[in-house]
Amino acid sequence: MRFPSLMRRASARHATVLVVAAGVVLAFGAMHGQWSPMHRWNRAFADASLTLLSLSVALGPLSRVVRPAVRFLPIRRELGIHAGLLAAIHASVILVGWVEWDLMRLFGFEWHPDLQTYVMLQHGFGLANAIGIAALVLIILLAATSSDFAVRRLGPSGWKFLQMGVLPLWWLTVAHVGYFLFMHFLSFHRTMPEPNPLRFWFTGLVLLVLALRSAAYLKTVAIKGRASQPQGGGINAEV
Repeated sequence: MRFPSLMRRASARHATVLVVAAGVVLAFGAMHGQWSPMHRWNRAFADASLTLLSLSVALGPLSRVVRPAVRFLPIRRELGIHAGLLAAIHASVILVGWVEWDLMRLFGFEWHPDLQTYVMLQHGFGLANAIGIAALVLIILLAATSSDFAVRRLGPSGWKFLQMGVLPLWWLTVAHVGYFLFMHFLSFHRTMPEPNPLRFWFTGLVLLVLALRSAAYLKTVAIKGRASQPQGGGINAEV
């Protein structure tokens, strides 16, 4: 069976994305092999979630720039759903393995035994995680409504309005990931680890999505501009 035919079956699309997601998680896990198991798989699931989400965001503009890519548009729904599942696993690993269910630590606070209260130690850590939580809530909402049933219940216009949240979601995710790749370890009083090799991959991925969206926008504007030009031999046509 040809791949385009598989795209017409939801079960086949889910199976395809599941295999891809598993492979991406294992690949990122191998790249992070020098870290502790908690940080290794925490990052692997996060990076895989960002990858699937970026693919989902990029497919729309790609299909406008490269018309044969239209056949892959149906898989956007499954990419978003599995990106949400990977993000939920990432958040679970953080809660269990990093902050150990202490929600104050999640926002950059640590318990001070002498003062008998929480004190703020990592301002950026708390802000980045607040952004991450907002992204997690949004991606779960979008994943939960990525179905034909949701379209029927919400109506096409209501469903489309809700799904427009994918772009704010992508930007929230980019900000969250960008902090941990470029800023989290810049504190002067801690030992600096080796630079994360995925910095270049992350930057390239963001620039690629932006380039595709820009190219699709310019192409759409050009097409609409040509369509709005008056036809025939009138004055406007001659100018």
